[in-house]
Amino acid sequence: MKVAVACDHAGFALKETVVNKIKALGHEVLDCGCPDTQRVDFPDYAAKAGALLTGHRAERAVLICGSGIGMCIAANKIRGVYACVCHDAYSAHQGVEHDAMNALCLGALVIGRHVAEEVVERFLAAHYFNEGNYKKRVDKILALENNF
Repeated sequence: MKVAVACDHAGFALKETVVNKIKALGHEVLDCGCPDTQRVDFPDYAAKAGALLTGHRAERAVLICGSGIGMCIAANKIRGVYACVCHDAYSAHQGVEHDAMNALCLGALVIGRHVAEEVVERFLAAHYFNEGNYKKRVDKILALENNF
């Protein structure tokens, strides 16, 4: 699987851990930056990863900032990106399985390195159920996206 990874300056330190975990799981990383700890604006990097998702050049994305919240809000403004902040393994896989989440947001100042690795692993291993009530609810989300 191709995974877009993006961060801002606050997420830079955790990005290396996330990239290494993704590669260790056998996936390809598409590094969207940022390249170092120089102050940057997180929406710019959420947009880079979002473009890869919506352009079907990546199947998933991991977005990292200080809290995860800024990246999440920015990413969810991009049609076709379904992002959530997850700091536990259950939410990371459940968001994909039930809600078709395709972007995982992490707060580098909130989550530890080992927990982040577990969360990323569960996120990437999950598959959207795409049937029954799950599909019906995601279809309603898509209708909201198309009507507002």
